[in-house]
Amino acid sequence: MSILNVEHVTHGFGARQILDDSSFRLLKGEHVGLVGANGEGKTTFLNIITGKLMPDEGKIEWCKHITTGYLDQYSTLTPGKTIRDVLREAFQHLSDLEQEMLEMYEKMSDASDEEMASLMEEVGEIQEILDQSGYYTIDSKITEYANGLGLGEIGLDHDVTELSGGQRAKVLLTKLLLENPMILILDEPTNFLDENHIAWLRNFLQNYENAFILVSHDVPFMNSVVNVIYNIENAVLTRYTGNYDDFRRMYELKKRQTEQAYEKQQKEIAHLQEFIAKNKARAATATMARSRQKKLEGMEIITIAKEKVKPTFSFKSARTPGKVVIEGKNIIIGYDEPLTRAVDFQVERNQKIAIKGVNGLGKSTLIKTMLGIIKPIQGTVEHDQFVKYGYFQQEENASDKTALQEIWDEFPAMTNAEVRAALAKCGLTNEHITSQMRVLSGGENAKVRLCRLMLNEFNLLVLDEPTNHLDVLAKDALREAVDKFKGTVILVSHEPEFYEGVVTDVWNLENWTTKII
Repeated sequence: MSILNVEHVTHGFGARQILDDSSFRLLKGEHVGLVGANGEGKTTFLNIITGKLMPDEGKIEWCKHITTGYLDQYSTLTPGKTIRDVLREAFQHLSDLEQEMLEMYEKMSDASDEEMASLMEEVGEIQEILDQSGYYTIDSKITEYANGLGLGEIGLDHDVTELSGGQRAKVLLTKLLLENPMILILDEPTNFLDENHIAWLRNFLQNYENAFILVSHDVPFMNSVVNVIYNIENAVLTRYTGNYDDFRRMYELKKRQTEQAYEKQQKEIAHLQEFIAKNKARAATATMARSRQKKLEGMEIITIAKEKVKPTFSFKSARTPGKVVIEGKNIIIGYDEPLTRAVDFQVERNQKIAIKGVNGLGKSTLIKTMLGIIKPIQGTVEHDQFVKYGYFQQEENASDKTALQEIWDEFPAMTNAEVRAALAKCGLTNEHITSQMRVLSGGENAKVRLCRLMLNEFNLLVLDEPTNHLDVLAKDALREAVDKFKGTVILVSHEPEFYEGVVTDVWNLENWTTKII
């Protein structure tokens, strides 16, 4: 049974074509992975099927009485509510039913026999719905899901206005899963989850009876939960059966077959053109030349998709610092309250450190404390006198400037061509370069910010969840750049496959925390 049909959809922004005569179908129970390089239009496609964006052409048809739940990269929360308040909103329709039932009970006090019979019947129907929906056990369900995704560690009575961007994303994801829609639409759901919570979500999706559409650059995660892949490339959607690895094998095979057919056809075209050129003027062979010309004109020309620009990242080293780059003595990190016990640490020259631990323990806070951006609650942090750091923040507000202007403003001595070349090296096309930062995808935005780092010199590279929005090619390129960097690295990541084999040390913040894990 088809739940969603997308037929011949075309959409673009100015001269930039995002979708071209693309079709898509979602069947009951399918677990779909939507893949493609940064900027290919995955989020745009999700916005079109959810009605947030009208396509230029084409038709979108959902089956009747369908319920959908959409978690996008930029969802927001209503200020002033606790986490528990927000999660209980997932059951608002049931709460409304209960209220309706209670009002019916009040009406029974002065109802006629006929009205009483009608009210009793309606109350019975509502009571059955509430019982079947597990309405009277929703608090335990909320606790189960909240703990599974790490909200229990924050505290369900915490005001959502005090949460970080990553914590807010976890609240929205938990609420969405509690709603149990007939179709889940998830855009990068693992970005702000650590290993334990990713494992919980993986198990949840593997056992999810309904359909879902998942956008994720986390290949191991996607491999474990999807059974259909839609690849978006050059404005076209193509369906593949199987997981991500199956898709890659079929994609590469199809690509090789197309290239071979293209080469064969090009040779045939050249042969025909040569024959026509030599024989069209001679009376004895003119008929054969016209026949070849007719064959050439009727030929369906095979085209090969333009190769995607592969990003190349590299970081320039500043002068060599002393042996101990950063030293922390008797450090307790935090804002209003301590997040760790008192600890001592040293970061040595050329050491490459990955910081891990469940969300909410203060990984970003630790980095900012180490860099001197915020002060520790207790203790001192000392830098070597020659330390110069480059810092990639997990979250950064996007401006109205174009990508070109964003870089040029910081490096005014560069020429227009030099700025464009630097951005192109990071895998950005002319369309990306001339687009405002706020309309770029998360991955494109991250590439601009990495470009800014690449144009500076430093001896300490600090990366806070740099892979959150990057596609597979960009992740591989960044991993290689971090490995080759001739300096010290401090890296926060929830993806062990990104940092394993690159870092020299792993710091687990769970060993420092004052929280119960």
